[in-house]
Amino acid sequence: MAYDHSRGLLERAVAAAEEGNTMLALMHLEHLPEDCRPPLAWSYLGYCIARERRQYRRGVNFCQQALQQDAANQIHYLNLGRIYLLAGQKGRAITTLRRGLKFGRDPRLVAELKLLGVRRPPFFPTLERAHPLNRLAGKLRHRFNRG
Repeated sequence: MAYDHSRGLLERAVAAAEEGNTMLALMHLEHLPEDCRPPLAWSYLGYCIARERRQYRRGVNFCQQALQQDAANQIHYLNLGRIYLLAGQKGRAITTLRRGLKFGRDPRLVAELKLLGVRRPPFFPTLERAHPLNRLAGKLRHRFNRG
């Protein structure tokens, strides 16, 4: 009985958070007993706390806790990336979202990266982005990938 209730709370919280209602999601997540929270609950709790209460460090800690328990779940990377964006750390957000893509192409991760207008890494990573070889190789790559 308690398991079903907890699972129901988690499902409602995830649905609310994905619809943008992080306050409702936060209320559901805070009603889950701490010892019964799966990694998914910690991940969404971190995102909701960061968004609603601006407690970014605490949110990051919760998402990292979820990643320690379930490192292959892309949702944790998505939520952690969202927290970094809320905190104004775009570079960390991009790195985190890309790390999540290593486990598969979740459309939410791809959409978040597209919204950020992410550049591809330089063709020659040991050279600066503005180096003439990187610029030329990037233009050629772009031209060949288009058509």
